[in-house]
Amino acid sequence: MKRRFLCLCLLPLLAACTKEPAGYEIEGGNHSLTVERNKPYFWSSGWELDLIVTRYPECQRRYALKKAGEKVRVDLYRTPTGAYILNQGKRWYVAETQTCRMQPFEEEPPEPGEFIGSFRVKNGVFTFVPESGDR
Repeated sequence: MKRRFLCLCLLPLLAACTKEPAGYEIEGGNHSLTVERNKPYFWSSGWELDLIVTRYPECQRRYALKKAGEKVRVDLYRTPTGAYILNQGKRWYVAETQTCRMQPFEEEPPEPGEFIGSFRVKNGVFTFVPESGDR
């Protein structure tokens, strides 16, 4: 009886973790950039973020981004060379999908490229929101 009670008490701790991916598809579902926000425990403050760069079947890699506060927004830009620039607050990253690489910029790039959308919460769901002209 005590064991069941203990298991029932611990169940909310397991159920409270949250993992939410938001993806941007490039040339179909086998080629994409995905930002995943993760709150491993109900008492966690802010969100852990990962960028998953995918080009099947050649490669798929996961990279940790800087931890975010309660509001998550990562803007996505496309450069003329085909690389992607991500902006998370004061942090900037470059990702390329030919070999699934990502690296942070030391400082803000002078021209990040064409703004194509944001990974953020919309209508209560973490998703990729394409550019609509009003940022």
